[in-house]
Amino acid sequence: MKFLNFARLSQVISRFNKAKVLVVGDLILDEFIWGKVSRISPEAPVPVVWVDSENFMPGGASNVANNIRCLGGEAHLAGVVGDDSRGEILRSQLHKKGVNCEGVFTDHKRPTTQKTRVIAHHQQVVRIDREELQPVPDSVLDQILDFIRKKITEVDALIIEDYGKGVIVERLVRESVKMAKSHNRVITVDPKESHFSYYKGVTTITPNHHEAASMVGFTIKDDYTLEKAGQKLLEKLKGESILITLGEDGMALFQQGRKMEKIPTVAQEVFDVSGAGDTVISAYTLARASKATASEAAHISNCAAGIVVGKVGVAVTSQEELLKRIKKEVKG
Repeated sequence: MKFLNFARLSQVISRFNKAKVLVVGDLILDEFIWGKVSRISPEAPVPVVWVDSENFMPGGASNVANNIRCLGGEAHLAGVVGDDSRGEILRSQLHKKGVNCEGVFTDHKRPTTQKTRVIAHHQQVVRIDREELQPVPDSVLDQILDFIRKKITEVDALIIEDYGKGVIVERLVRESVKMAKSHNRVITVDPKESHFSYYKGVTTITPNHHEAASMVGFTIKDDYTLEKAGQKLLEKLKGESILITLGEDGMALFQQGRKMEKIPTVAQEVFDVSGAGDTVISAYTLARASKATASEAAHISNCAAGIVVGKVGVAVTSQEELLKRIKKEVKG
């Protein structure tokens, strides 16, 4: 990052406070059970976790909205919860964090998606998922689309967060992208590989390397196959750029008419990668909505991800932390 200008990136980040982002996608309630392991169960070869504490956090598209708020942006959220206590907890968590939840609708026939993680000594022991994967009914989809239609004129960017839990269907993507493009909004997608065909014409998608490999139909094993995959995705989707996250190897940015740009990781320690992709798309989209180039936005989001993977659990970062890390990377 040393060739980038800190003053310029700082100026972009200062504009986050004026950016408004609409996040549409699968809402998840993340539950964390924290404890210690001191023995193996006599009933089965599994650890016995003595619980110290437990807490809830917004997950999925909810975590993207939370990331945007923590970075200083204004977040509007659209999605679905069930008519249950988990849905009430998620709404309460989001309200506390300052997320606008007008677009969160209730589907009385499905549960609120929940992921429960049991963590002992900073290590995840097991994850328990409760979810319904069937597409939401048309009546609920119509409510979401009506909300998007109302909000798209007020926001600077649209994020489609596709966890494959039933909210992101082809009709929703097609109609929301059409609305966003008609108002010249930034459109970013955290994709589900099985929905690859839905995303044609969006500004940027942010797959990890496994998702990208699945989308193009071949294994990404070196820079040659990585560049081949990125260029193929650009060609297929007709978008402005593709940002492929590479875990410990950082990121690769692909833009129309340009060569691949490799961005090395800035993570100092990795405790937990849960939610790192949410941080990437949040920071990237805020940066693009704040007049950053695709390259500048990629570097900013790379630094943001490097911060959150050094924290345990589904974590977020702030403008202050982000500026501190960027300053170190640019001037270090």
